[in-house]
Amino acid sequence: MLRVSNLYTEYPGDKGQVVKATFDISFEVPRGKLFTLLGPSGCGKTTTLRSIAGLERPSAGEIAVDGVVVFSGEKGIFVPPNRRNFGMVFQSYAIWPHMNVFQNAAFPLESGVRRHGRKEVEEKVMRVLTAVGLEEFADRPATKMSGGQQQRLALARALVMEPKLLLLDEPLSNLDAKLRQKMRFELKRMQRELDLTTIYVTHDQSEALALSHEIAVMNAGRIVQVGSPRDIYERPRDSFVADFVGVSNFLRATVLEPDPAGGYQVQSEIGRLRVSACDPLVRGQEVLLSVRPEEVELSAHPVEAENVIPGKVDAKVFLGESTDYQIRAGGREVLARAHPSFNVLAGTQIYLRIRPEKCITIVDRQAYKQAA
Repeated sequence: MLRVSNLYTEYPGDKGQVVKATFDISFEVPRGKLFTLLGPSGCGKTTTLRSIAGLERPSAGEIAVDGVVVFSGEKGIFVPPNRRNFGMVFQSYAIWPHMNVFQNAAFPLESGVRRHGRKEVEEKVMRVLTAVGLEEFADRPATKMSGGQQQRLALARALVMEPKLLLLDEPLSNLDAKLRQKMRFELKRMQRELDLTTIYVTHDQSEALALSHEIAVMNAGRIVQVGSPRDIYERPRDSFVADFVGVSNFLRATVLEPDPAGGYQVQSEIGRLRVSACDPLVRGQEVLLSVRPEEVELSAHPVEAENVIPGKVDAKVFLGESTDYQIRAGGREVLARAHPSFNVLAGTQIYLRIRPEKCITIVDRQAYKQAA
């Protein structure tokens, strides 16, 4: 449905220098899927979204929707945003304060190039207001609604033109934590029921994991990994992804040999471990291990299993649904997250077990040095 190929974007800086915002951005989004651009501020995700919308003109590359090219640097094609038929919702909802809910949703139909009859406008507006659960508030002043309702109104206004593509730029960031969580479910429901092809921009990794069919993690203007939420979280391909998406323990290790049971034997900072690897490794190779805190299993007594390491509890923090433990093992601090029913005191001898498939190997020389 959407194909972005080799997109480069640059613009003049404050001192006349050329600022390169995105480098070689390429991805495809099938019809009816929600694709998220995830990354920190300044990584190029909003620039990429604005390029798709036609609000930015890239310096090179190509963007096509349903096989129709809307931008091509090589062919000199640039379709203006008002002719792309995309819906867009920004971080600020841009609700018209002098209009009621119905009038806000109807605005794109009444101000567009194509003229719509009164009956057609009413049918289209009430259909989208029903879809977002605002049909009972059609006559209410838009500014008299809650933040969540205004966010849904902004969505309704984007949907009323029946866009080929829905573009969402940090749409939940202005909401409080509980409302943001509720709106994630609302967004996911609407996207699925209306079969909307959606590009979603966020810096919130939990939001991306909850909503997306596929995620592109961006850093410094580049896409560093594309995959399903589970792939991104459980199988990060580099240290940036492992660190940005969730929390991870990073352990330096040296490859000893392949293991007959699969994976590799390594000598890590906390002891000898069997680990998994996406790419072939060689004896003596220096690697970084990424281990999520919830994958560190704890026991007060020795366990007959592989990858069991003795340690000592330095500190613990009760979080309600879980307890975080800082454990000293082999001279390194390891963070473990356990169910609150597991309860041992600081200073206690403890045993860590990390399943081999949860020891993710990252071949990243720079990250290896920084982990020292």
